[in-house]
Amino acid sequence: MPAEPAAPPAVVEGDRAARTARRVVTVLALAAVLPALYLPGRAHDFFDLKIYMRAMHWWAAGHPLYDYVQPDRVQGALYFTYPPFAALLLRPFAALPLGATVAVFTALTLVGIVVTTRWLVDPVITRHGLPRLFTLTVAVLLVLAVESTRETITFGQINMLLVVLILADLLIAAPRARRWAGVGVGLAAALKLFPAVFIGYLLVARRWRAAALASLTAVAATLLAAAVTPRDSWRFWTHELWATDRVGRTDYTGNQSLFGLLSRFTAPEPPPRPLWLLLVLLAAGYGLWRAGRAARAGDWLTGLTLTGLVGALISPITWTHHIYWFIPAVVVLVDAGLSVDPTTRTGRRQRVHRYALAAATTAIIGYGVVSFLDWGVAPTHTDTPAEFLLRNAYVLLALALLATLPIRPAAHRQQS
Repeated sequence: MPAEPAAPPAVVEGDRAARTARRVVTVLALAAVLPALYLPGRAHDFFDLKIYMRAMHWWAAGHPLYDYVQPDRVQGALYFTYPPFAALLLRPFAALPLGATVAVFTALTLVGIVVTTRWLVDPVITRHGLPRLFTLTVAVLLVLAVESTRETITFGQINMLLVVLILADLLIAAPRARRWAGVGVGLAAALKLFPAVFIGYLLVARRWRAAALASLTAVAATLLAAAVTPRDSWRFWTHELWATDRVGRTDYTGNQSLFGLLSRFTAPEPPPRPLWLLLVLLAAGYGLWRAGRAARAGDWLTGLTLTGLVGALISPITWTHHIYWFIPAVVVLVDAGLSVDPTTRTGRRQRVHRYALAAATTAIIGYGVVSFLDWGVAPTHTDTPAEFLLRNAYVLLALALLATLPIRPAAHRQQS
């Protein structure tokens, strides 16, 4: 007689049902936490977006764009500070009701989060055979949970548009040597100055054509804005660009750059510029050297992540909503942890270290530095070690990742 089946189907179905239940509970638990994380941000009430729109109305009424100023209880006075090309793209929104503009910006940000998160995690899912829908859902929820995303949404910032342009360029176009590689970075640099650091990344990656196209795109967009609004363009590039006081106090805890760290030691006086420039040169030199090594090894995700961290460190002003680059760092760490051989002692140790750093990074950027802590409105010194750690958490984390983020071997390169 034929042998009876050894494993009844009911057991398999039971395991599958239990696994599905665990995944549903995980997703629901993460989703349930989000409202509590966003609660402090309700006070922002799309503050930055309102500044943009009021500045556009001011400009449309015939006033000089960069004369617009709005009082703020923490920063004193805030101005419109984006390059003229960004103003050209924002101006049509002045014709919409504010509520409609808020809805459009929020929707575009959410779409950008889903798209870019998929670009980041899809290769990891494929490489390690992870459950696609569950992994992507958890990843999107975690991205929504971190402080940089919360601040982007609740302030009404344009950061995700820049991230979409940069990742499309550096994860898709540049690694595949597409003809349009560099256009996204160039447009991002014309919209906001921070992304110009990625032109440096293309140079250290030895993608000369992409670097040249990025530079030409940024120049062309800038010249287009100059042709439309010559006086405002001249004023921005000759004066307002260098006036860092227009965007707020450099010592405020929300400024997570090396200049912000130094400013919190010397407040209310500015920090010594030679010391800051020395730290900038060290961070940029070392970080871009590692980024170039990663790109030439085929690990474009690690390379662009290191470059983003360099940009955050060396910019005089790096608000918490600017630092998206911890998110791809977590993806790199998890992927590198999954990729090591767990049967060897070295592999087990590497896996533990990488998972621990990924978990620590997620915890730090989830709690953040300004969401749940009120640092007051007056300039204050950093007086204690605990204050130093809390007020400079992102700066210290970025420095740590600059040194420890692994460059993944060829077998585990990012292929988007």
